[in-house]
Amino acid sequence: MLKRPSRQAGWLGAPAGVVASDIDASSNNPFIRYRRFLWSYHAAAKKGCSDADFTQLVQRLDAAVAEVDSKGFEVTPFKNLSALAREVGIGRLAAKDESRNVASSHKARHLFGLALHLEVQQVSYSQPLAIASCGNAALGAAVVARALQRPLDVFAPVHADETILGELDRLGAHVHLCDRLPNESGDPSFLRFKEAISAGALAFSVQGTENIFALDGGRCLGWELAESFAGDKVEGTGFASESLFIQVGGGALASSVIQGLTEACDLGLLRSLPAVFAVQTVGCAPLARALNLVLEKAKELDSAEAALSAAQDHPVDYMWPWEQEPKSVATGILDDETYDWLPIVWGMLETQGGAPVVSEKTLAQASALATQHSGSEIGPTGAAGLAGVMSLVSTSDAGQAKSCAGQAKDDNSVLAGSELPAGATVLLTGRT
Repeated sequence: MLKRPSRQAGWLGAPAGVVASDIDASSNNPFIRYRRFLWSYHAAAKKGCSDADFTQLVQRLDAAVAEVDSKGFEVTPFKNLSALAREVGIGRLAAKDESRNVASSHKARHLFGLALHLEVQQVSYSQPLAIASCGNAALGAAVVARALQRPLDVFAPVHADETILGELDRLGAHVHLCDRLPNESGDPSFLRFKEAISAGALAFSVQGTENIFALDGGRCLGWELAESFAGDKVEGTGFASESLFIQVGGGALASSVIQGLTEACDLGLLRSLPAVFAVQTVGCAPLARALNLVLEKAKELDSAEAALSAAQDHPVDYMWPWEQEPKSVATGILDDETYDWLPIVWGMLETQGGAPVVSEKTLAQASALATQHSGSEIGPTGAAGLAGVMSLVSTSDAGQAKSCAGQAKDDNSVLAGSELPAGATVLLTGRT
């Protein structure tokens, strides 16, 4: 296995001493089911909190979230979508449906994980929280902040979804719409967010590079998938656990899931990682660009591990803001940079996956198909993983998949391996 990135590069990892039997199968709340894997749990234990004390803390905060959003946290459905698999042209397709989660996406997982740290560390309720977001992350943050009765500043782009802006206002968040300034490089929302942090706000965001514990709650999603994959026994059509297609904007979702799945392998729950495919749009694909550069470096050094080390030592040579203003119907993954990029590149190289770059047409088709077959309302952002499957199936049918291994394709997709998996799992997230 390739050497993992450092914590400074965004690899949180698991606390020492955890074992697979620490899963509490009696609970369907992921923050109780996997509590012994959470860094907040271990921080609480150091302060003298018992297991029962921490469980009660989770229950209290979860009940507060449910009062705001009408539901608390539960393990989300893992669905076998056989009819959609046939329509898309892949042997087997499964979906982890995060649209059923708090605030209708995975984002609240990250923020609830951070909220546990705030409570354990007894951070003052008067300290303002801040987040930069295109939409769903801000909504998740606003729900959790309202539940905790903590002030929240949201820095959002001017193209943010009007429906979500209305919900943010209803939840009491202070929204700052951020336009691009002349000769300014990078996401203006993120730049204004950074200014707020410098002025004393606390990063209540989904960028692990800004607050590493944003990954703590997100790792629960990786563990949920690991339990589903461990029970993936359907034969004859390819295991859905052969590959995982994840939509990527800032990268915290993919980074968290990769880390959770890797921990599951370390502890023997999984025998191997699925091939990781991190999906972006033609309108903004800095991660695919970075993967291509790392692959070129690996060829030059004749070593993927040496290339990853070089990328960690000199990150600005591999990841920088997208040169054009990002545009796509998938507004939730239009981050100018993939902030948590290095753990994702590690995952793609380790598993021989890749970075599909999908068209607007494919995103629209994926959204319609995901909504039709899942029973949930899935927007272009939430269906981007499925769009990645459809894109690779299309290029494979055209005889292009094997020829493009290790290099950028005409659509800027980059693959570390050459084989199209027979089975795939996608994450369905969000509404935008």
